[in-house]
Amino acid sequence: MISVRYIVNDVDAAIAFYRDLLGFRVDLHPAPVFAMLSRGELRLLLAAPGGQGGGSQSMPDGRSPEPGGWNRFQIEVSGLAGEVERLREAGVRLGNDTVHGIGGDQILLEDPAGNPVELFEPGS
Repeated sequence: MISVRYIVNDVDAAIAFYRDLLGFRVDLHPAPVFAMLSRGELRLLLAAPGGQGGGSQSMPDGRSPEPGGWNRFQIEVSGLAGEVERLREAGVRLGNDTVHGIGGDQILLEDPAGNPVELFEPGS
């Protein structure tokens, strides 16, 4: 199992996004500021900034965790165009248009806190 931690402003909104739109399972939601979700071998830890958990605490120099950035995880899909249309209709914010690369096609979308997620369809 591989774990990724995302800082999100609203854990409940993030749960709904990942569960309802991207097929994640909610494994643990013990407090309003933390949840653990999974999809296949990926464990996604969602934490609100400043929550009681260690992953959302401020650093000794005063910097605080916040959502966003360029790092992301990738979900492999088949039928990327259909997935993009489904997510667009659901009101998901897309970061770009589909990019056609040498290894396949990809698009970035954003969770409710602005964290990027990449959908990727391998080339044939």
